Amino acid sequence: MSPLLTGVLASGISGHLSVTGNLVSLQTVTVGSGGASSITFSSIPQTYTHLQIRGIARSTYNTGGSTSLIIQPNGNSTISNYSVHLMDGNGSSLSVYGASGDYPQSSISNATTTSGIFGAAIIDILDYTNTNKYKTIRALGGNDNNGSGTIRFSSGALYSDTNAITSITLLSGASASLTQYSTFALYGVK
Repeated sequence: MSPLLTGVLASGISGHLSVTGNLVSLQTVTVGSGGASSITFSSIPQTYTHLQIRGIARSTYNTGGSTSLIIQPNGNSTISNYSVHLMDGNGSSLSVYGASGDYPQSSISNATTTSGIFGAAIIDILDYTNTNKYKTIRALGGNDNNGSGTIRFSSGALYSDTNAITSITLLSGASASLTQYSTFALYGVK
């Protein structure tokens, strides 16, 4: 099992969030046979302080060893509403990127990764009900490909909208699809 996936699984069974009951499972979505162009968490309760999404995913994109997992609050696909800061590492090099007009994102496995290898992602959406400020999204994700792979950290994507977040859409970058068995769980953080 990859170290990244082991860490994601361990985070669900240890730490102060799960021990004290501050992390509440809201919805889980698993992609079925044939894949899906996107998944959406809808009708998100407005009774928590923050949201967290944990997932494992694979994309049909077939270039390189990973692809982006795009995050769209309230289904908003207007790219000018977003700004990102990203850091990617692959074990031998590091790259950083920051821009207005790019979606909040994590990194997942794609079709060129060893069969059966899924990337893992943890996404935090802070103060999602606060209508007095823009929303901040943090993401950590990546994939292992038998010793190679990518880790992506998005330290502070900005969603320039003050509306409360009532739904979240996740989709693969490069207009690809999420493959069967990709699974995402949405949690409310008290």
